[in-house]
Amino acid sequence: MQEFGVDEAGKGPVLGSMFAAAVAVDPAELPDDVGDSKGIAPERRAELAERIREVGSVGVAEITVERIDDEETDMNSLTVAAHAEAVDALADALDGMPTDDDPLEGYVDAGDTNAVRFERRVEDAASAAIDARAEHSADETYPVVGAASIVAKVARDAHVERLAEEYGEVGSGYPGDSTTREFLEAYVADHEELPACARASWQTSKDALAAVSQSSLGEFEPDGGRAVDETADETEVRSDGSGLRRTTLDDF
Repeated sequence: MQEFGVDEAGKGPVLGSMFAAAVAVDPAELPDDVGDSKGIAPERRAELAERIREVGSVGVAEITVERIDDEETDMNSLTVAAHAEAVDALADALDGMPTDDDPLEGYVDAGDTNAVRFERRVEDAASAAIDARAEHSADETYPVVGAASIVAKVARDAHVERLAEEYGEVGSGYPGDSTTREFLEAYVADHEELPACARASWQTSKDALAAVSQSSLGEFEPDGGRAVDETADETEVRSDGSGLRRTTLDDF
């Protein structure tokens, strides 16, 4: 009996899109090592994603950087949207559309501290008729959610590979990745702006811009922007022909 699972990948990176995948499949058809994508080697993830597409139906949704940086939304709402859009893409791939009398049943990985609230929001946001149950770490509990986790991660990996083709080595895109931080800092230093693939609302991006701004200000300071001793109360000036003398603040 088929059931569906939904999970996302790329919620936390400073570079690139977030992806969500929905998979409808008979869990008995899935390979034994299907599970949380983070614990599976990239090569094996790619192999599993191909197998999952062979035995099941798949829908994928992409949440772009532009949507992530929109001040009118937040990551909780975007995660709901990603899950709902992936489910709708899945419904389009099925032979028959689910109905209110015969909804698509399955599980979603909760993207909210309140799992029940999350599942209700996904059900409300999806156009397709679904009966969803949200749980935390569902990708470790339900093989169908693990399958969705793998498909979403492979989609995210392919996205990062395309960014690398465009920009050069960008690392994983996560703030904790030194390669990613170095790329971002170097790009901003060269172009005085963020690359289009960067999430401007992330603190890592703001820090990179601030560092370049501070460096630029230093170029216009006589001492290169170094801190001065504000306690000094005298300076050396030239007098009216008698050479250099010391003048204090009392002279003014």
